[in-house]
Amino acid sequence: MGSKAKKGRSLGAYRSRRWPWVLLILFLIVFAAGYYFRVPASGYAQTATAYSARVACSCRFVAGRDLQDCKKDRLGGMELVTLVEDAEAKSVTARFPLITSDTATYRKGFGCVLEKWED
Repeated sequence: MGSKAKKGRSLGAYRSRRWPWVLLILFLIVFAAGYYFRVPASGYAQTATAYSARVACSCRFVAGRDLQDCKKDRLGGMELVTLVEDAEAKSVTARFPLITSDTATYRKGFGCVLEKWED
């Protein structure tokens, strides 16, 4: 009976030591996937913010709608893009968390124009 108790404890100790390794491996897999897909994800985020800023600016300053109403015009899949209005500058900034942001400004005679991109 004593050997069974020892065996049970050692199996439990083995399982408790295994969890940190499992978590480490899962973390490394997620990190590697993020690194592998960083370029396409950055491109999609840049496109989403540029599109959202331009459309929201036109909706707000050309059509005269409220920014909350303009948020309805976003395409599906752009839920992470946030919009911020600067009424004084007549601009709308779209941000994708931790990746990118773009600003579109209303210019009389030109409509809403994206600010120059800097690499």
